[in-house]
Amino acid sequence: MLRKVKQYSLKKTTEKNLVARDISGRNTSLKTLGFLIDETFFDDFEMFYEFGNELGLQGKDIKVFTFVKTKKKIPSVRHNQITNKEFNWRGEITNQNAQDFLEFPFDVLIGFYKGRQEYMAAMVSRSRAKFKIGFNGADARLFDLLLASDMQKPAFFKNEVKKYLKAFNKI
Repeated sequence: MLRKVKQYSLKKTTEKNLVARDISGRNTSLKTLGFLIDETFFDDFEMFYEFGNELGLQGKDIKVFTFVKTKKKIPSVRHNQITNKEFNWRGEITNQNAQDFLEFPFDVLIGFYKGRQEYMAAMVSRSRAKFKIGFNGADARLFDLLLASDMQKPAFFKNEVKKYLKAFNKI
């Protein structure tokens, strides 16, 4: 029962955040880059920092934050990770590091996950990022650009993102 209430609250929170989204800075150039990653799907985070460097960014301008769905609340020493247990029944995030990550006004945020996921959708909708990139199968309302590329092929993913960032005059 509580799980269904939590899922309903996550959907309502996502809807509310979509209505309140500020799109005025959508056309700014790329100076900061954020990645929101489903850790069960992908766990090579160094690739994302290298990709940011390829785009001409320094390490301090690239942030990676991960989500992992757990059955039990397992303590973690990682500061850039959130679990489904860190969302309360009202759909609010109780992890302060996640809140700080989502409040940061990234020029580009890439949601690196497959399909529709309530927790990831709530985080992407809450993000203050100016331009959001996602992958096919995700909720199209959350993102400014959806890519139809295979996330398991990093070289292809990198080329697609670079191509569109150039097309949108971000780089």
